[in-house]
Amino acid sequence: MTSLHPRGVFCAAATPLTADYAPDHTLFVAHTKRLIAQGCDGVALLGTTGEANSFSLAQRKSLLEVTVEGGVSPEKLMPGTGVAAISETIDLTKHALSLGVNTVVMLPPFYYKGVTDDGLFAAYSEVIERIGDARLRVVVYHIPQVSGVPISHNLIERLRTRYPETVTGIKDSSGDLANHVAMIERFPGFAVLTGADPLLLPLLPKGVAGCITATSNLCAADLAFVYRHYADPSHADEVAAAQARVVTERERTVGPRQMAAIKTLIAQATGEDGWLRLCPPLMALTTDQQRALGGG
Repeated sequence: MTSLHPRGVFCAAATPLTADYAPDHTLFVAHTKRLIAQGCDGVALLGTTGEANSFSLAQRKSLLEVTVEGGVSPEKLMPGTGVAAISETIDLTKHALSLGVNTVVMLPPFYYKGVTDDGLFAAYSEVIERIGDARLRVVVYHIPQVSGVPISHNLIERLRTRYPETVTGIKDSSGDLANHVAMIERFPGFAVLTGADPLLLPLLPKGVAGCITATSNLCAADLAFVYRHYADPSHADEVAAAQARVVTERERTVGPRQMAAIKTLIAQATGEDGWLRLCPPLMALTTDQQRALGGG
């Protein structure tokens, strides 16, 4: 069986902002290095948690460039490149490849709802064919509660049949345990990565490739420990304790204000106020909400 790619613990990184709502390069590069030092196998920047769809193409490209220039290995970066326009998805993906970043997370075109698998297959095919680069590895992105455009198992099968060396994985942020298991069983050699932190541990014995999660901004070391030691009986108590901390962090941040809560906790941990900003229409927590979240 082909080795799963990608595999491991990846952080769906939040993006600190300047006063004019542009990505703060200095804080972001430092955060990326911190996450890797804490045990992340890589960083999935410019995704949902990273507020990517609030940024221009130029801002997205610039953030990826400065991260690579700042000393983060391109092999450890997995940027989101899927947008509503096929031509812009191609542009962002080619840009990533030009920097040596070969694996991307790709939303389907998400503006039109109720589209068919034929339409989604055509969209992904157009991107892959027009890029025409054997280095490219695509992780398709299933987050129907946000995108409104689900990735069906039949679509995965078609993409895997046509592009087995390119479409290598899926990020499943549905929170549906049964959907994860069904994909793992149906598509051997296909990297299923959960987007829900608490599901990593129960899915590991079933063959999940790892995770790409928001809460890993706060508990990367615990998720990495669970991933690396879940099958070792001598670490059972430590794995259980790490899992409990992961679940606690997830529960206190999950919900409609998840990104604001995560950014607040990063700001409280680092003392860097740039983490408190969110790009409208997302809004920061109030001072009272920040204080309550931090327990102070």
